[in-house]
Amino acid sequence: MVRLRRRTDTPDRDVVRVVTAEIFGGLTSAMVMLPLALAYGVAAGLGALAGLYGAIALGFLAAVVGGTRTMISGPTALMAVTTTAVIANHADTLAEVFTITMLAGVFQVLLGLARLGRFIAYAPYSVISGFMTGIGVIIIVMQTRPLVGLPVEGGGVLATLGTWRAAWGGVEWTALVLAGVALGVMFVWPKRFRRYVPPMFAAVAVGTLVGAFWLVDAPTIGSVPTGLPELHAPEFALASLFRAIQPAATIALVGSIDTLLTARIAESMTRQPHDSHRDLLGQGLGHIATGVLGGLAGGASVCTIANIRAGARTRWSGALCALVLLALVFGAGTHVRWVPHAVLAAVLMRVGFDFIDWRFVRRLHRVQREHLVIMLITLVLTVFFDLVTAVSLGFITAALAGLRQFERLEMDRVISTPLLDRTFMGSAYGAFDARVVLVALRGSFTVASSHKLIHTIGADIADHALVILDFTDTVYIDDSAALVVDYLIETAHEQGTATAIVGLTGAPLRTLDGLGMLSTVPETHVVGTFEDARQLARSLIAAPSAAPDAVEPAVGERARGGD
Repeated sequence: MVRLRRRTDTPDRDVVRVVTAEIFGGLTSAMVMLPLALAYGVAAGLGALAGLYGAIALGFLAAVVGGTRTMISGPTALMAVTTTAVIANHADTLAEVFTITMLAGVFQVLLGLARLGRFIAYAPYSVISGFMTGIGVIIIVMQTRPLVGLPVEGGGVLATLGTWRAAWGGVEWTALVLAGVALGVMFVWPKRFRRYVPPMFAAVAVGTLVGAFWLVDAPTIGSVPTGLPELHAPEFALASLFRAIQPAATIALVGSIDTLLTARIAESMTRQPHDSHRDLLGQGLGHIATGVLGGLAGGASVCTIANIRAGARTRWSGALCALVLLALVFGAGTHVRWVPHAVLAAVLMRVGFDFIDWRFVRRLHRVQREHLVIMLITLVLTVFFDLVTAVSLGFITAALAGLRQFERLEMDRVISTPLLDRTFMGSAYGAFDARVVLVALRGSFTVASSHKLIHTIGADIADHALVILDFTDTVYIDDSAALVVDYLIETAHEQGTATAIVGLTGAPLRTLDGLGMLSTVPETHVVGTFEDARQLARSLIAAPSAAPDAVEPAVGERARGGD
């Protein structure tokens, strides 16, 4: 008798498993987000609750609207540094800061509606590495003063470095001990507990308890308001809006890059495809709401990784994380005020350390010189200048390096070779004469190789009676390469060299014909096959009087005559 195995995985149990994973993911993400949101809010100069408001507004809308189901959004180290720079250089009041945040949200919504997310994701890794490493350095340097009980220096990295010598006289040793305790907890927290209590949450809890009952002299956050936040309206004055464009574009660009890179990581971990355009739309709506609530701008948070590892696979875990933080806001004020600044500084120090791209840094002596230069340029500009300059020049430098590589690849597909008359046209011609040169363009040709094409091919034209431009295997030609082809045709015409075009079809034909490049080429000189070119060569070489412009009207002229 065959006994049937009873199935235990019923649909109801599957639902319970999914719901449990989403709840656990949301609660875990909230525990990770809470200390980070507080720390980033304080570091940006907007206050601890501004970080929580940003985590709630951005986290909820990005989860519900966004295109990555497991993404947790909120204040990030990257955006905290960006906001600090905005406050220092572009905003005189809090109203202007929140107006910039709302305008950044509008820009992100427009990027999403224009479906430009896929282009932002094409950022070269060397630029991203230099940018992230620079952000990590900024965070570490800027938190050295709070780590020892001193206020944050508002002048940036250089100003902070300039105060280090004088800062030794004002060190609060109790703050330094608390920072050491928090760092120790984060590094030694047992792995078996990390699934249930994240190390950063444990560090803040332990550091706060030690500061409240033992090292009571260390500076703390102090009392903070509780309850619903005050709503902020944007500054509609024309001068304020005009001044907000650049910093808002910075926040939108930096936040978008951060979000889309995190989305790619989440996709690789869950095997769930993401919609980059919806991600930008969700981030934009979240930033508009964040500005209205007076919160700190953010992006995709490291909490996304914690959410995925907790088993969450839907967008409801992100929404639950935001709702849990909202519940904490109403009662957090009485407890948050005991958190020492040094403990939050220690948390940010760890975040900054993790932000540095150590995998790339350890291989600096092995990477290609171009990539090393790009990374170092982006790193230095990020740390000592501003984020927009760093990203912009990083992209430009990477593009130039890419063009150099494309030049080599495209020139490898160019064949420029003389053809012996007897081999090409038959035994009736001289054995050692080579009056025909073949130029075969295979693949794609762009601005990257246009300059090299002129010098490589142009010099061979004057030494031959006929130049054959073979486009049989040409896939794509941009306008710059098309202008080079036109230059070669004109050079041949001026040198008395006939021109034949072979196999020109598809996109290359549309490009050259659309720009009028074939107007000086006789119609009979535009042939379909290499054998047709051979017959043309025989007629031209055998009858030297049949010069290229005396054989037949040009293609463009004949077309105009027929109209």
